[in-house]
Amino acid sequence: MARIVSLGSALQDIYLVDHDDLSPTNIGETAIFGKVLVGSKVDIDKVAFEVGGGGVNSSITFARHGHEAIFLGNVSRDPAGMAVLRKLDQEGVDNSYVRFLERRSTGTSVILLDFKSGERTILTCRGASEQFGNMDVADLDSIQPDWMYVTSLRGDMETLEKFFRHAQELNIGIMFNPGVKELEESQTLAKSLNYVKVLIVNKNEASRIVPGNTLTELVYHLNSYVDTAIITDGAMGGIASNGSETYRFGIYEDQRIKDATGAGDAFGSGFLAHFAAGHSFRNSLAFAAANSTSVVMKLGANRGILYGTEPLHPMPIQKI
Repeated sequence: MARIVSLGSALQDIYLVDHDDLSPTNIGETAIFGKVLVGSKVDIDKVAFEVGGGGVNSSITFARHGHEAIFLGNVSRDPAGMAVLRKLDQEGVDNSYVRFLERRSTGTSVILLDFKSGERTILTCRGASEQFGNMDVADLDSIQPDWMYVTSLRGDMETLEKFFRHAQELNIGIMFNPGVKELEESQTLAKSLNYVKVLIVNKNEASRIVPGNTLTELVYHLNSYVDTAIITDGAMGGIASNGSETYRFGIYEDQRIKDATGAGDAFGSGFLAHFAAGHSFRNSLAFAAANSTSVVMKLGANRGILYGTEPLHPMPIQKI
């Protein structure tokens, strides 16, 4: 197995779950939680406290798969931060490199979830996960990972560049799942991709980095920057290419979505977890899809994460 470090956010997720008052209301092409009135008091069905964030979710995937998983990120010394550390301990993730920010609260999301549809709206105070400039690239010298999995650093392109450059110097493979803030810096982002071995984005995100209208065009152009490009397209599945093999894939299983939070993290980290364990490119894509499907069937961003030992059934995946 491999040693994999996850660099990204850590959040306390607070779910407000309801089957009636949080039902979406359509206004044209837009859906809103239309039954919650200003000044009203609303009874909800359930409150659930979970832990999430891209860095945490991915590190849990790696640990459950049997890899040596390390988390790099910021929390505060508050109840939410302690919840994050407990969760990492429970999952066997090394949290000794976590940094504490004294004047920030741990990142917290309040998630309004419609029980019937699985639709949700997320209100986030990123707190300690808003900044990453305090992170030290020298940690990579101590950790000596085989892979570094990076999620959004909230647009801190300077810190991103430092970690990418040092990882390359140490011959560490990089898998990158950029966020909204990184995509806003598209030119700088494109230059940073020269360090990246595996990139995962959705179709809309890919079109902000390279030209192209179809998945085939987009993945072709992304392969000029990275060895392996994976583009997801929601219910349509996606496409992935490592330069020599290209696959179109559908969804793993048509299941009712209970909570879509963490689906992207589960797909990306699921791919790397399986691939770093020695599985083929094709089989790693299938596991990624299965991991994502399992996550959306349960409440919370990581309760449904698989262990890599579960038998997988065939899914739509075709070499092109």
